[in-house]
Amino acid sequence: MSGILLDMKNVCLSFFTPAGEVRALNNISFKLLDGEVLGIVGESGSGKSVTAYSIMGLTAFPGKMTSGRISFNGHQIEELTEAEFRKIRGIEVSMIFQDPMTSLNPVYTIGNQITEVIKLHTDKNAKEANARALELLELVGINEPQKRLRQYPHELSGGMRQRIMIAIALACEPKLLIADEPTTALDVTIQAQILELIMGLRKKIGMSIIMITHDLGIVASICEKIAVMYAGKIVEYGPIDDIFYNPSHEYTKGLLRSIPKLTEDSHKKLIPIEGTPVDLLELPQGCSFAPRCASCMKICLREKPVYTFINDTHYTACWLRQKEAFETETAHAVK
Repeated sequence: MSGILLDMKNVCLSFFTPAGEVRALNNISFKLLDGEVLGIVGESGSGKSVTAYSIMGLTAFPGKMTSGRISFNGHQIEELTEAEFRKIRGIEVSMIFQDPMTSLNPVYTIGNQITEVIKLHTDKNAKEANARALELLELVGINEPQKRLRQYPHELSGGMRQRIMIAIALACEPKLLIADEPTTALDVTIQAQILELIMGLRKKIGMSIIMITHDLGIVASICEKIAVMYAGKIVEYGPIDDIFYNPSHEYTKGLLRSIPKLTEDSHKKLIPIEGTPVDLLELPQGCSFAPRCASCMKICLREKPVYTFINDTHYTACWLRQKEAFETETAHAVK
């Protein structure tokens, strides 16, 4: 059985702003095994990227982890200093950021930015680092790699810049790769190439992946488990088949209803999720999704839902499932 690479337990993280405390993460808990691919999905502002940044130690002031524990590859993340974080970023955990144009430094060449990571985390000299950079560009499918090393980010296309970001992230073969919407703003053909590249490299070096996205199609194609987030909380978690074929939270059902299906009439209207996301400065007393839920009950407005286990690996935070579980147990008891 694979070992546990990442273990997040009851993590709460807030941003302390002049307007008040923005509770970005609320009791986040999940485990990631060696070699596993986890997809984190949800609307913008649901806490997907903040979850990733908390693992990387990138939630700088005014962000602060207020409670919980994060264990990663033998490290207690919440106890690490910035100097200690620098020793594991890039070599044990790496991240592909959402926008490569703002993540790459415009005044340094591509070669300079790749070799900097290699020289920082390994004992390679300048010549060896340059050779490794060339090897990485070939690995991620960049044509004319020698020429690209001398170019600047603005001279490359969006797809090529994203491949450069992947090359930098994989320079030291990390144990965990976090991909924060790596295919945003790319056309469908390039999207497929990037995803194929990431999964091919995963098999080659045996790394774990956290794929952060709002695209359920991407999740369905590459992930083994899914965490559905809403208002800084995981509202449903489970294997991909359970989430797609037996969704249990009303928010998950809403996400699935809002995407087109090849098996249905092309003229059939999509069903959007009504309303807007909650204000993280003033979270509701009960379930955060209750104001937008068509099946909302009185208890949903008063109390935060507890987790109901559908099976050993699939659970959800929804009072409707708790009610169903209670009624099923009562029915069994009567029989």
